[in-house]
Amino acid sequence: MRTDLVLGLYVFMLATFVGLEVIRKVSPLLHTPLMSLTNAISAISVVGAILITGAEGATLLSKVLGFIAITSVVTNIVSGFLITDRMVKMFKKRGEGK
Repeated sequence: MRTDLVLGLYVFMLATFVGLEVIRKVSPLLHTPLMSLTNAISAISVVGAILITGAEGATLLSKVLGFIAITSVVTNIVSGFLITDRMVKMFKKRGEGK
């Protein structure tokens, strides 16, 4: 049990540092590609949360936290696509798309 906790904290710390490094190196002009990258990372989080929540020996706490994680990540993904779509529409000419 203690080894799992230490391993989980280690993975969390590594993911935090990698995420910070990725976001820090992106120019403010590249907001839309950054949103796409965030959606890709969120998709990985959804898969992980589903696997943990649906595990055979999952406790009630892990199921509740997994449900919260799935709900949050799916909301993030949908919002990211909506924002990206709105930004792309801002750059279209008025006559296009009809």
